[in-house]
Amino acid sequence: MEIKNQTEIAEFILLGFGDLQNLQIPLFLLFLLIYILTMAGNLLIVVLIVSDQHLHTPMYFFLGNLSCLEVCYSSTILPRMLVSFLSSNKVIFFRVCIMQYFFFGGLAECYLLSVMSYDRYLAICKPLHYGILMNSKRCQHLAWGSWFNGFLASAMVTLLMSQLIFCGPNVINHFFCDSSPILKLSCSDTQLISMLIFLLSSAFTLPPFVLTVMSYICIISKILRIPSVTGRQKTFSTCSSHLIVVTIFYGTLMIVYILPESKELMNLNKVLSVFYTILTPLLNPLIYSLRNQEVKKQEIEQMS
Repeated sequence: MEIKNQTEIAEFILLGFGDLQNLQIPLFLLFLLIYILTMAGNLLIVVLIVSDQHLHTPMYFFLGNLSCLEVCYSSTILPRMLVSFLSSNKVIFFRVCIMQYFFFGGLAECYLLSVMSYDRYLAICKPLHYGILMNSKRCQHLAWGSWFNGFLASAMVTLLMSQLIFCGPNVINHFFCDSSPILKLSCSDTQLISMLIFLLSSAFTLPPFVLTVMSYICIISKILRIPSVTGRQKTFSTCSSHLIVVTIFYGTLMIVYILPESKELMNLNKVLSVFYTILTPLLNPLIYSLRNQEVKKQEIEQMS
């Protein structure tokens, strides 16, 4: 009854980096450049993979899916962030905030990265059966399953969050709508929903992480048993770019969500969040382009 008698809030103030008033224009230009490069790099990879028959392999099929995901992922966060740099109005409606979180969670890379690591495991550890185990139909099923599971997990968490009641304060000290700062602002009892969100998040993110780790344990073990140094280097080069991407993504993600939640660490949390939400989609096409000779070759031909 006490909650019902209070005025429910339908909008939030998304602070972003508003505390850096003197740097709003430089930050806008920086993140605008990042957004343009991210879109151009990932779209170029998609075009190259679609147009070149030599890249119609499972590894590049999944890479194309990852690039599509990064385009959508960046477009979920960066446009709203860019607008906030040029406007004093930091208001975001609750429904818009929930939708942003839904796409942010649904477009997470966990499942696709685990599928890509599984593909590399089969290519290196089961080379004689690779063509059978990773045929075109299996690739499509794995890709669609990655997209579906990501949005299924996000939909369940978002549905729980949409039932919350907010009656003040309404200030989110972040540059996008994440679950933790939203739950802090609710005047509902969030103990049960926090536990459910934790269980759902763990159930949908821990398995792909474990699969990724196990795949690379088997891959590294297989590579170490190759007698020649040249053979080890050649084999490792086929998965090194993906391993770099996985390390950056999970490394920054773990640091952000393991750090204790305090006002002193809030700014550090925001900076680290920039890495896995904004810089990772930018770095992915750069890493794959520099580490994969096929993509590098096709990019040079495309430019010439």
